[in-house]
Amino acid sequence: MSTAPKTSSAPGPDAPGGAVPVIAAPVTAVTCLEDRAHVERSLVLDLEGGVQRLRLGPVSALAVDRTLHAELTSDRPATVLDVRLVRSWEPRGPRPPAADDSALRHRVHALEEERSALEQRRERLRARLDLLGGLAVDVLRDIGEGAGSGEAEGPRWARELDRVDAERDTHGERLRTVDARLTALAAELGAVQRAMDVSEEEPAELVGHVELTVEAAEAGRVGLRLSHLTPCALWRPAYRAALDGESLTLETEAMVWQRTGEDWSGVRLTLSTARSALATDPPSLGEDRLVLKERTAAERRTVDVELREEEIGDLGPAAVLGLPGVDDGGETRVLHAPEPVSVPSDGRAHRVPLSAFRTSASREYACSPEVSALVTQVVRFDNRSGHVLLAGPVDLIRGSGFSGRGTLDFTTPGAPVELAFGSRDDHRVVRETEESRDSVGITQRTVVTRTVRLHLSRFSAPGELGDRVVVVRERIPVSEVSAVEVRLRKEACSPAPDEVDAEGIVRWDVTLPPGGRRSVTLVYELSASAKVAGL
Repeated sequence: MSTAPKTSSAPGPDAPGGAVPVIAAPVTAVTCLEDRAHVERSLVLDLEGGVQRLRLGPVSALAVDRTLHAELTSDRPATVLDVRLVRSWEPRGPRPPAADDSALRHRVHALEEERSALEQRRERLRARLDLLGGLAVDVLRDIGEGAGSGEAEGPRWARELDRVDAERDTHGERLRTVDARLTALAAELGAVQRAMDVSEEEPAELVGHVELTVEAAEAGRVGLRLSHLTPCALWRPAYRAALDGESLTLETEAMVWQRTGEDWSGVRLTLSTARSALATDPPSLGEDRLVLKERTAAERRTVDVELREEEIGDLGPAAVLGLPGVDDGGETRVLHAPEPVSVPSDGRAHRVPLSAFRTSASREYACSPEVSALVTQVVRFDNRSGHVLLAGPVDLIRGSGFSGRGTLDFTTPGAPVELAFGSRDDHRVVRETEESRDSVGITQRTVVTRTVRLHLSRFSAPGELGDRVVVVRERIPVSEVSAVEVRLRKEACSPAPDEVDAEGIVRWDVTLPPGGRRSVTLVYELSASAKVAGL
C-alpha cells in the first residue's frame, strides 16, 4: 500500500543521534530523463508488530517532495501510514581532497598524513626505548649476581652495557627528531588551517532522510520500494563508429551527468526521452491576423519572385538555446543499459554502453563544390541495432585511429544511415561560375544563362594504382511559379549529368585515375516573362 507524501524542512525528535536508527537505503534503479531522474530504492525491512517509525537514508536533499512514493511489496499484512522527507544541515565529514580543491586544502591533507605517520613512529620508538631500559636493568642485575658469586667477566659486561647504551642513544636521538618534527608540523598545520579558515569556509551539508511510519499486524520481513524524482541529472546519446574495410561497427552509448548529491553504484539504468517538464505547460498561443487588401494596378502587372535557400529534410524539434534536447522523432523512446552501472555524483560526463552491432557498409567519395571544395568519404549502412538511433555525435574511427567527430541523425530500425568520415587531402576541387542575361522574343522574356565549371584533380603518391570515383553534386533552381521556367541544357553540359532529381540536384560520377584531372560543365537557363520582377 502507498500514501501521499508530506514534507518537512526540520528534523523531528528522532533525528540522527536519537533513538531511531538510520536504515541505509541505497539507489537500486534509475530512470534518467532529459533533465531529471526518477530514482528507485528497494530494500527489506525487519518489522515488529504494531505501529513503528523508521528513518531511511541518507537520500539526496534535492528529491522532489511531492513525488515521494513508498510501497510495501510483501504478502504480510502491513500498511504505510505516513512517508515524508526531512532535511537537516550537518557538518561535512572528513574526506580526501579532490583534484579541483585548493592548494591549502591539499597542504592540510598532506600535513595531517605526515603527522599521523610520525605519531605512529613516535609510539614505536617509545616502546623500543622502554624495552631497552628493561634490558639495561637485566644486564645490571646479571652483573651484580655474577660479581656476588665470584664471576669476573668484565669485558663481556662492558660490551653488553655499551651495546644497550648505544641503542638507547640512537633511538633517543630518533625520538627527539620525531618530536621536533611533530612540533614544527603542529605549528605549520595551525598556520595553514587558520589561513584556510580565513579564505575558505566549509558550509554545512544539507542531508535528507525519509521518515516512514508503518503498521504491521505481526513481526516479519517485508519489502519496501521507495521512489521519487530528483533534478540535476540528464543524459544524451553518443556513438562510436569504427570502419574496417567493407564493414562498420557502431556502438551506442549514453553520456550521463548527475550531481544529485549521492552516487549511483551498481544501479539498473533506464534512459528515456520523456519530457515531463513540458507536460505541465500548455503550448503558448499567439494571435494570427489575416488581412485582405486590393492589389494596385502595378502589383497586378508584375510578379515578384526571389531566390531562397531551402533545406531538404524531415521535420524535427525546434532549436533551443543551451544544451540541445534529444530528437526522438516525436515519440517517447526508452533504452536500457544491459549491465548495472555506476555514476558518481561529480557533475562529469560518464559513458554507459548500450548496444553494438557490426554490418556491411558501402563507401563513396562525394563532393558538393557549392557548399565545400572538399571531397568527403561518405559511408552508408543500415541500422541493425534493433532500436532507434537518436540524433547525437559520433566518434569516427578508421584503421589509423580516431579521425574526427560527426553527427548521426534520427534513424529508425532497419533504415539507411549516412556518415561522413572526413575529407580527403589528396583531392582538390575548383568551382567557376558565369552568368549572362538576355531578352528574347516579342514578349521580351528575360533569359538568364548560368554556367558552372568544376575542375577536379587528384594528387597520388608514387606507385599508387586504381581509379577513384568521385560523386559530384550541383544544384539548379526549382521554380514554384509558372511565370518562371528553369531548363537544364543537357546538350551544353560536358559531360551529360548521370542524374537530375526532383529537388534540382544534378549528379555526376567522375572517375579520377592516379594523378588525373577532370572538368565538369553545367549549363542551365532561367526564363521569365516581362512581368516578373526580382529575378
